[in-house]
Amino acid sequence: MSDTTTATAASVAPASTETVLSVENLKMHFPVKGSGVIRRTVGHVKAVDGVSFEVAKGSALGLVGESGCGKSTTGRMVTRLYKPTGGSINFEGTDIADYPGHKLKPIRREIQMIFQDPSTSLNPRHTVGSIIGAPLRIHNMVPKDKVLGRVQELLELVGLNPEHYNRYPHEFSGGQRQRIGIARAMTLQPKLLVADEPVSALDVSIQAQVINLLQDLQKEFDISYLFIAHDLAIVRHFCPEVAVMYLGKIVEIGDRESIYEHAHHPYTQALLSAVPDVKQAAVGGRRERIRLEGDVPSPINPPSGCHFRTRCTFAKDICSVVEPPLLQIGKKHKVACHFPGELHQHPEKPVTAPLLGVDEFGAPDPGASPAEVPGDGPGYADTWYDLANNSRGRA
Repeated sequence: MSDTTTATAASVAPASTETVLSVENLKMHFPVKGSGVIRRTVGHVKAVDGVSFEVAKGSALGLVGESGCGKSTTGRMVTRLYKPTGGSINFEGTDIADYPGHKLKPIRREIQMIFQDPSTSLNPRHTVGSIIGAPLRIHNMVPKDKVLGRVQELLELVGLNPEHYNRYPHEFSGGQRQRIGIARAMTLQPKLLVADEPVSALDVSIQAQVINLLQDLQKEFDISYLFIAHDLAIVRHFCPEVAVMYLGKIVEIGDRESIYEHAHHPYTQALLSAVPDVKQAAVGGRRERIRLEGDVPSPINPPSGCHFRTRCTFAKDICSVVEPPLLQIGKKHKVACHFPGELHQHPEKPVTAPLLGVDEFGAPDPGASPAEVPGDGPGYADTWYDLANNSRGRA
């Protein structure tokens, strides 16, 4: 990923603390129908099961995790392509989670999406000019006689030939189709852009160009990004803040340094161990590879307590009984684990037990009472739980 990381400097968090998007306890449960004439609901696929996060104005939040963990579903709920089963989506102070269809049109101008597969997101019966120009016509952004000129400007902006506006999607390569998708998303100059694997279909050299393009657009138009990706190197370069998802839940979230240099969740540590380390390869040796045993459980019937416990080497009795809260352990660092700690520094006893009013086995402790969990909510609190001293910390 050296082509990307050397092209421009890594994105930095904006000085402003203004929030453009705040998601709290967001859920998406798809019904599972039984067979027969009367197809009753026999269960639910818990694709997203209570996620909370914030995206600052002009910043980018990276959403990472294994395939099937709920990243794309989260993005589609934020853009309201899916109506959430529960939770809230506050965009610029307004909850749009329950908006009916007729009220969503103004929101479409503010929130756009780059889809993962450009082959299925571009209408094969329409020309590129028609695809990119449709938002302009629907929202009356420019006069009709100016649409073609604006389309050609957008094509040139994403590195395509402006004269190809009359071609069809099948006449372009996969990478070029992805650029068309980016141009369409940028047509209305949105305030929030949900990018679902925007560079996964591109060559490495082209990835750098597109990432630089997205950064330039962010600086020019003050766009915020929800950036969904598998490539942790790209996310590290592009996103000042990162959230790690596993089986529909966020297991760790924090700023770039906290996640990549001081990961406290076993799943995050396993993901990072699989990333090639060029610097370490240059001096010899290999980074310790953490191999997860077993398969990802079914989202129809996820494990009780901690969803990751069936593949975790640190799991104990409390993990199967009590779900760990998303506990804030630093100024901008949260982790959902009973035994959080840096690599090879996980505690022997659950640090969350006193906060939850349970003993180390997960049973209610008569001598303890549940306490307020630091950082419980989408953003970050002024105080947090200091793991080193088992006390409250403050900046």
